[in-house]
Amino acid sequence: MLIPDQLHITHGRGTGALAATMQIYLIEFSPERTVAVMPVEGNTQPLGLLHGGANCVLGESLGSMSAYAHATTISPEHYAVGIDINATHTASATSGWVTGECTAISLGRSVTVHEIVIRDADGRRCSTVRITNLIRKLNG
Repeated sequence: MLIPDQLHITHGRGTGALAATMQIYLIEFSPERTVAVMPVEGNTQPLGLLHGGANCVLGESLGSMSAYAHATTISPEHYAVGIDINATHTASATSGWVTGECTAISLGRSVTVHEIVIRDADGRRCSTVRITNLIRKLNG
């Protein structure tokens, strides 16, 4: 798998300190679809399973970044902030990498909704995350 330069794929914005700490790497990035990978190692709970909170961080990162990409299509002064997130964990990864695929459900002028499906290396769905973001304007 080829991991693109993160500053290039985000148009200079980067992925943020938490994503860097958790080793989340973007593969594809747009308002409609964003894909990233994250290692299980270093993001586990005491039993060695990928931490459910790590799934939430991956989901929120992808959904918020996609919402931000959409917000900037409205104008460069717009940005996105998360206002709701939920996650359902249906399986646990114990090794390798997981892949998060974020798909837009709704891209409005004031609210976006994205669904993020997180799969293990075998393609098994581990988590489904949904995030709603509010589109705001700087100094507005």
